[in-house]
Amino acid sequence: MSQNIINEVVFLLHSFLLGIAITFVYDGFLILRRLVRHSLFLISVEDLIFWIACAIGVFYMLYEENNGILRWFAVFGATLGMLAYKKSISRPLVDFLSAMIARIFRALFHIIGLMLKPFRFVCGKLGRALKLSSRKGRKAGKCVKNKLTDRIKLLKITLSKH
Repeated sequence: MSQNIINEVVFLLHSFLLGIAITFVYDGFLILRRLVRHSLFLISVEDLIFWIACAIGVFYMLYEENNGILRWFAVFGATLGMLAYKKSISRPLVDFLSAMIARIFRALFHIIGLMLKPFRFVCGKLGRALKLSSRKGRKAGKCVKNKLTDRIKLLKITLSKH
């Protein structure tokens, strides 16, 4: 086989692998979206950034491998790589990874909750004590205010008589 044909086959293989890589990275976004709810605006921004990055990656591959010339069989190879990945392992991989990451986060939050339990207990006791003391403080404040008001009235009466 001639070297040109070998180079074209390698270029097609790289296009195929790039299609798989693009779809794999997008699956990362899908996993993130399953773990954390996203608004439609945020999903649109993520997709825009993703496709701009993909365009840059595809352009870089075309520039390095084929001097920037678009070859339709490269587009076909990338599309074939995307479809092959999407139809074969994409769904089970996204399901498995999102479930595993969710379990890991649940376990971490549970461990952190157990570690913070003594602090929550102490904070709860302090909160109740502060609430009780603030009630007593309000009562004492009202009592002091009433006494001051009575003293001011008495002072005004005394001053108005003189």
